[in-house]
Amino acid sequence: MLTHPTYEKLQTLKLSGMLKGFEEQQNTAEIESLSFEERLGLLLDREMTERQTKRLRTRLKKAKLRHQAAVEDIDYRHPRGLDKSLMLSLSSCEWIKEHHNLLITGPTGIGKTWLACALAQKACREGYSALYTRLPRLLQDLGIARGDGRYLKVMTDLAKTDLLILDDWGLNPLKNEQKRDLLEVLEDRHGRRSTLVTSQLPVESWHEYLEDPTLADAILDRLIHNAHRIPLRGESMRKKNSSLTSTIESE
Repeated sequence: MLTHPTYEKLQTLKLSGMLKGFEEQQNTAEIESLSFEERLGLLLDREMTERQTKRLRTRLKKAKLRHQAAVEDIDYRHPRGLDKSLMLSLSSCEWIKEHHNLLITGPTGIGKTWLACALAQKACREGYSALYTRLPRLLQDLGIARGDGRYLKVMTDLAKTDLLILDDWGLNPLKNEQKRDLLEVLEDRHGRRSTLVTSQLPVESWHEYLEDPTLADAILDRLIHNAHRIPLRGESMRKKNSSLTSTIESE
């Protein structure tokens, strides 16, 4: 008799997980063998699971990851100098909890962006917020935001993000204003949040890339001193996968 009002109340309270669990219990004959406390516990578990799933979907949507990657799918067979023990340690997300940075370097096609996205996806699963962006695009957007009055808001949002991925570091020369913007982004995050950088340039070349010695010192000081490093090397994985596909198609 109370079923219909209960449905309506659960919908009104937006307890979608409990609503689904309640519907399942209504259609399960064996449920009568459970006590009230046990049935209530099942409903609460369903509600918690539903909310966690929704929050994860929201975090992944906001992260804008370039690849649908997961740490469980990392290929350790390809010879590129990837340290499995280090990756397992990074997969725990302890480095994000401790506000450390991560620098992934290596040639084009070696899987830098994919690994970054896999670690960011794991971070989202662990409850951290993340954002993927290409450094050239970010600096361009900051320039536009300064012109239309959104600069402070954009900088505030970046500062609050637990893990910020800056892809394609060193791809294009930076203007002085862009270097200052980059310094501001890293200054806001230094010791408070984690930044992951991917680059074709070895870390040793970053100071020269930034050109201005004063700004280069300030930027790299906030990025490198507490950073884990993954220097990758070897043949492009994209070329390898393309060759495998061609071989399969020709058979």
